[in-house]
Amino acid sequence: MNLVIDIGNTLVKYAVFENNRILHMETSESGLFLSMIKQLYQLHPRIERAIISSVGKLENKEKDIVSLFSKVHVLSHQSRVPFKNSYATPSTLGMDRIALATAAFYKYPRSNALIIDAGSCITYDLVNDAGEYIGGAISPGLNMRFKAMHNQTQNLPLLQPEEFMDFIGNSTEACMQSGVINGLVQEIDGVINQYHSRFQDLTVILTGGDSQFFVKRLKNSIFANSKFLVEGLNYLLEYNKS
Repeated sequence: MNLVIDIGNTLVKYAVFENNRILHMETSESGLFLSMIKQLYQLHPRIERAIISSVGKLENKEKDIVSLFSKVHVLSHQSRVPFKNSYATPSTLGMDRIALATAAFYKYPRSNALIIDAGSCITYDLVNDAGEYIGGAISPGLNMRFKAMHNQTQNLPLLQPEEFMDFIGNSTEACMQSGVINGLVQEIDGVINQYHSRFQDLTVILTGGDSQFFVKRLKNSIFANSKFLVEGLNYLLEYNKS
């Protein structure tokens, strides 16, 4: 039994796996890390291994806490990966993007797979049909765009993403919602079209915390999978057992 821990910019995700199947999944704020770890090991005492991935600098205390209960692998650029990494600067490739590429490698073998992660940033990552990670793109996410409009203007309010009725806004807030959400929909569809023009039989996977704002609006055919990243981390834990 494995424990996957994904430490993001704002929240921590935990997933317990057995035979590549998710048995338990939770999310918490970083301040609740210790209590969450104790709870998970009490609920699932057969956890033997854990993997920790962090988008930022990992504090030793997180590893030390988990090490009290089981063996721990901290995902890093020294970790083994199953795909060929053709990224020009592999030491700068984010742990989340490594995990997403790994999930694509295993779940869509011998396919051209484009993974779109709608989180703090929107990331685009391609694993080709030869099992090679090519690269992709990074774009500001929903909340980052709302914050930018608020912080860099005098009068625009700070908004949270919300559903809107029409792409033509009839108030300042409606215009901002349309500008950010509809703008990102057009961006994502446009990027998918670019990849379709170069790669045949393209499989597109949409994941991330903000993916629900795009699933029904995108014109292109996609597979929505909110668990894609933790699945990739579990594959990496298994791959690095030795």
